Amino acid sequence: MLEKFIKLYTSFGRFVLKIYDFVLSVIKKLLYWGILSLVPILIFWYVYGVISQSLEFRDDDPSRGVASILHDEIDGDVLKENIEYLPQNWDARDSLWFYAASQGSNLLPYDFFLHLEQENNQDAFRDNAYLNSFRYLPREATLSNPDGLPVGMTKDVYQGKKYMGFTCAACHTSQINYTDANDVRRGLRIDGGPAAADLEIFLVAMAGALQKTMSDDAKRTRFHDKVLAEGTYDSREQIDADLAKYANRIAAYTHTNEPLWDENQPNGGRTHYGFSRLDAFGRIYNRVLQYIMSGEQLNEVLIKVVPAAVMDRARSDVDAVLDDEDQSNIVLRVLAALENHAGAVNPAQWQQTRAELRAAIYNPANAPTSYPYLWDIAQHDYVQWTGLVSNGGIGPLGRNVGQVIGVFGTLDWQRKEGRSISARIGGQDQSLGHINFKSSIDQRNLNRVEFSLRRLQSPVWPEDKLGALRDDWKERGSEIFDQRCASCHANIVRDDPNRKIVTRMSQFEKVGTDPLLAINTVAYNGYSGMAHNQNVDAAAGPMVIEKVQPVASLVSFSARNVVASWDPDKTPIRRVAEWAWDLAKTLKNRSATTIRRGDFDEPTPAEPFKQLQAYKARALNGIWATAPYLHNGSVPNLYELLLPKRQPGDPDVDEEGNPIEYRSDVFWVGSRDFEPDVVGFRSKQYKSGGFRFDTSIQGNSNAGHEYAAGNTPDAEGRTFAPLNKQERLYLLEYLKSL
Repeated sequence: MLEKFIKLYTSFGRFVLKIYDFVLSVIKKLLYWGILSLVPILIFWYVYGVISQSLEFRDDDPSRGVASILHDEIDGDVLKENIEYLPQNWDARDSLWFYAASQGSNLLPYDFFLHLEQENNQDAFRDNAYLNSFRYLPREATLSNPDGLPVGMTKDVYQGKKYMGFTCAACHTSQINYTDANDVRRGLRIDGGPAAADLEIFLVAMAGALQKTMSDDAKRTRFHDKVLAEGTYDSREQIDADLAKYANRIAAYTHTNEPLWDENQPNGGRTHYGFSRLDAFGRIYNRVLQYIMSGEQLNEVLIKVVPAAVMDRARSDVDAVLDDEDQSNIVLRVLAALENHAGAVNPAQWQQTRAELRAAIYNPANAPTSYPYLWDIAQHDYVQWTGLVSNGGIGPLGRNVGQVIGVFGTLDWQRKEGRSISARIGGQDQSLGHINFKSSIDQRNLNRVEFSLRRLQSPVWPEDKLGALRDDWKERGSEIFDQRCASCHANIVRDDPNRKIVTRMSQFEKVGTDPLLAINTVAYNGYSGMAHNQNVDAAAGPMVIEKVQPVASLVSFSARNVVASWDPDKTPIRRVAEWAWDLAKTLKNRSATTIRRGDFDEPTPAEPFKQLQAYKARALNGIWATAPYLHNGSVPNLYELLLPKRQPGDPDVDEEGNPIEYRSDVFWVGSRDFEPDVVGFRSKQYKSGGFRFDTSIQGNSNAGHEYAAGNTPDAEGRTFAPLNKQERLYLLEYLKSL
């Protein structure tokens, strides 16, 4: 019996082994043929990528679409044949792609932008001379820009709709003008240079033009006719619906970020940005707060702030939004519902309510900074004025995602039931569902911009155009630089492909420059909304997101989850393949997450972002082309940066009766006319136009960084004697040469 059992058991075992071998052989064959089948797919995607990229870079117009600058009330005309590019290791194809590469910015329906009229006349809003008045550089039509939009404005397509939006180039392309020996006005276009644009007044003007189009029957009829002719809209009713939507949206945006009146500040402390500046951090923070807010938290704010007379009449409309299955952008939708019932109280009371709602939801965007220059940005270990973002890992992509959040990416963020791979990668706790971070943000192009910037080099002072440099002065200036500046500002080889730049941080109290940006970056809080109880990494360690949370952590959490999300505009296979490829490229970047260097406070559990209350010193190659100076643009030229700030009681003359030079407390910005002797743009009051920069207003201080004047100790605590005028000229000559 036992023998029969053993034989039966053995036979059964052999049978099982045969089945196992058979199944294993099938799996091996499936894997073999599966891998083989992947080969043509991978080849296809590679060829597709090469071809698509070559097609995008096929625009090689030798003039790069340069258009004449005409009717410029500040500087006068510069003809296109007199505008040229300085060598920066980019060719025409690189520049033209950079100008037109959409990053997912959706400011306005594209046909609206093409045909919108200016508020007070019938001229096109997109007229080159008009947009140049906001200091957006005009361009002619080229292959990649068939409608001749200015530098940094382009067409984006999201969910089948066309939009006008901004590209990186809008804030990071500059021009300097000069007059040659034959009295001909000429221009030098600089890729990656800080733009002179004033986004604040541009958007105020656009909001006014849209509102006037709605209220003026003749304007609206002309607008209808032109937009209908484009074929995107089927009826005037559809146009009116979107016209009201975007007019209210842009008006709400300008209201959210408009300067606040502060009776304790000089001139009321209204910190208008003016040309060449933007509070990008403040506006990114506010956009995140607007789109991440939950209905529950928003309702709490409404109960506290909105008068009962308004809430009673608006409650059904408000509840319809709060109960809607689509919870994206509920803040603006609820505020719009409230506006419809504002008549329940007097106008003054409603204005006060609007101000209180704004204060409860948002933070003041009142710390404008100069647009940073982009050469060497990919070679830094930390970027942004406060060293906010590491360039290691997904840092560059996260930084660029944050930037698109600020410049009108469509953010269809909302809470969903169930689980998601993207949410898992984004680090979300999905025990109660997840947040879907669907958006228009084009991560593929953001990646490609970053890799393109690796090749961009700083411009070299053009001696044949702006004047020859004196070698003996440069040599003396180099000695001064090595003694006083090199400990913070690394001296690099601008065209070394392997260059890396270690950022040096300085506490704002010690460097003495305007503290508002650093303070806001750390101190600003907001309702966490959908992110409540999620986890996020901070410098001091992982932290749970509380109901009211530092906005810096909410931006980090949101950017990481956008990076983890794939493009909703692409087919499932393509979106997964491109997402994986782009994320792999991002993780492969050559910058590693490094230890932060310099003088700053270490983060603690109580203050997890304390290290950001400092400012970054970066390499100064190309610094000559980046006026105005200091992080907030409060010093008009490099020569004045070497002077002291005038303090109350400071004398006008020295002991020998010679005038003492100080930094300008008031100057003008907006001109592109370059002054080589002081290395900056013309800053005396213009005959027409321009922006009056008052350094007494909050956020505008021109104090600090007075190393050359002997008023600021260096990183080692040393205070040097003030430079005399000739020594300042030596140092200035050397700075020109970097």
